Amino acid sequence: MNPNFPAFKRLITNPILFKLFILQKLSAAFWAGLSIAHFDEKTCVVRVKYSWFSQNPFRSIYFAVEAMAAEMSAGMLAFGQVYKRDPAVSMLVEKVEATFTKKATGVVHFTCEDGLAFQAAVEEALVNNSGSKLVSKSVGTNSAGQQVAEFTISWTFKAKNSNDIL
Repeated sequence: MNPNFPAFKRLITNPILFKLFILQKLSAAFWAGLSIAHFDEKTCVVRVKYSWFSQNPFRSIYFAVEAMAAEMSAGMLAFGQVYKRDPAVSMLVEKVEATFTKKATGVVHFTCEDGLAFQAAVEEALVNNSGSKLVSKSVGTNSAGQQVAEFTISWTFKAKNSNDIL
């Protein structure tokens, strides 16, 4: 595990520091009202609520807001593993696939349980010059526990070296 993961967890689980973090790094998520409902080394749950800002003309949560919440649930687990690494590790979303199974209204929670897989992928990227790839899954459920969407997100990780230009 990244030795800096506990510091990242403290940042992400503090409501004020989290708001400042997403305002700086993910401003669209800030305005859409995304929040962290749960975060540890294995799982991240992101909460999104149907609101004026997140709505579409069909009175449900806009698919792009759902995608943002799904990507954040996986991305926070990935970011926790690359946070302040030495050498630094870059991460990139390579591909996103989605299935929408039910209209998303009310409060929706997107859950990714691939934290240990992200840890392994980043560790592999640190020893493998060609980097590593990981396919993660984030499932969105409504307050009744019904699945509203499932996202499959493909990630790439690569360790940076001193010759890399930022």
